Amino acid sequence: MKNIMLASLLTLAALPLPSYAAAPKPRFFAADNPRIQYTGRVDFSDAKKPRFWAPGVYLTVRFRGPSCTVQLTDEVLYGKSHNYVHVLVDGQESRRRLAGPTNTLVVAEGLPNTDHTLVICKDTEAGIGYLEFTGLTCAQLLPPPPRPSHKIEFIGNSITCGYGADASAIACGQGTWYDQHSAYQAYGPRTARALGAEWQLTAESGIGLIHSCCDKPNLMPQEFATTDLKVGGRPWDTSRYQPDLVTVCLGQNDGVQDSVQFCSAYLSFLKTLRADYPRARLLCLTSPMADARLTAVMRRYLTGVVAAAQAGGEKNIDKFFFARSYNAGCGAHPSLAEQELIGNELTAYLKKSLNW
Repeated sequence: MKNIMLASLLTLAALPLPSYAAAPKPRFFAADNPRIQYTGRVDFSDAKKPRFWAPGVYLTVRFRGPSCTVQLTDEVLYGKSHNYVHVLVDGQESRRRLAGPTNTLVVAEGLPNTDHTLVICKDTEAGIGYLEFTGLTCAQLLPPPPRPSHKIEFIGNSITCGYGADASAIACGQGTWYDQHSAYQAYGPRTARALGAEWQLTAESGIGLIHSCCDKPNLMPQEFATTDLKVGGRPWDTSRYQPDLVTVCLGQNDGVQDSVQFCSAYLSFLKTLRADYPRARLLCLTSPMADARLTAVMRRYLTGVVAAAQAGGEKNIDKFFFARSYNAGCGAHPSLAEQELIGNELTAYLKKSLNW
């Protein structure tokens, strides 16, 4: 018996030890690397420092290795503004406030030496200033995932920006007016993700169709074709992102207006959208935070607008009315939970109407 045990031990000792491949040394990958996937209104004038203003602009990368850091430059508009970003690594998410002009974010560390997916999304809107992505550091950059087969553009105001939704870190009424912004968790990106689609947010707090709130002089039709969402701003080439669906959620800041003036402006904006997006389905939404009076008015307006557009030959258009008003977030805006409910409403309708 002893001889058998000795022979077994000698056999085990002769077996090769398992090898654990060490991760390659991390290195820097610049922002112009073709394996970095960008989605949204991005200015590539300087390919090494792509710049973006709009809420919800996001980039996607796949990397291999245990760690990853990301380099972002914040404009720090007015010398005090601070952007937020949403960070997801393999679906695990966090919301980060940028600390100053130059930011190195440790987005992953201590992970298995395997393949991972990273998403970085701008949570704050154009009025908070731009972000520049300069690159990331990891062991190996992999080809990005295939792009979804469908694209959606969500046009709107503060609701679409995710204003006042996330009060988990800073309570309503504290901090600055945009500290609770969460574009990634707003109804538009939620809807797009549920449908397996890309998204682009063309939205600004306070913006209207013919009247904006808070003494804001600009209107959505004036800034729609810009990268930085400013009147007379940097031009945006709409051919770069051709959505299959465009939703329009305007009217909250306009309030109750002269019906002829509002509906005429709405029809004119729809014509602009049709010229830019010849194949997209256009969907006119009521405001999901409107009171009963404005909701009733918007339903009448949109019913008339869609009927007039169809009578004029527009075939790929419809309207959708939200079931109720959502006001549990900051400033009577939808909360995170309510943004999810809004997205669920819209998703259920789109699954039936689009068969996605």
